[in-house]
Amino acid sequence: PLYWCAGCQGSMYPLTGNVGAHVGGVQASLLAAQRLVFRLHRTLLAWGTSGSAALCGRYPMPLMKKSQYRWQMTQPVPATAPGAGCNPTGRSTVIWESLRELPVSGENFGYLLWRKRNCCLL
Repeated sequence: PLYWCAGCQGSMYPLTGNVGAHVGGVQASLLAAQRLVFRLHRTLLAWGTSGSAALCGRYPMPLMKKSQYRWQMTQPVPATAPGAGCNPTGRSTVIWESLRELPVSGENFGYLLWRKRNCCLL
């Protein structure tokens, strides 16, 4: 897997918070959020919770597994419609970003991060 690639959003690097490939507010804010989770994995602050290795507990995962996370926009316009709700890391924002970037001062974007968790039942 291409660990440095954030799919349609751009590259996971640099981890400085600057988005060089700024296409729109939704795309840039989503990339910044994905880079934050990527950085948490690189510093071993976020652990793996999916797959066979995580059946009975989490494990150190220095490279982010993109299929472990899904993103749902909560602000300024919540994404609740089917197809626009929980998007995996790397999916294009073109389909669901329309009418989500409002031309007002102080606009902030918020995302709900869904994490896949495998568990074992004895």
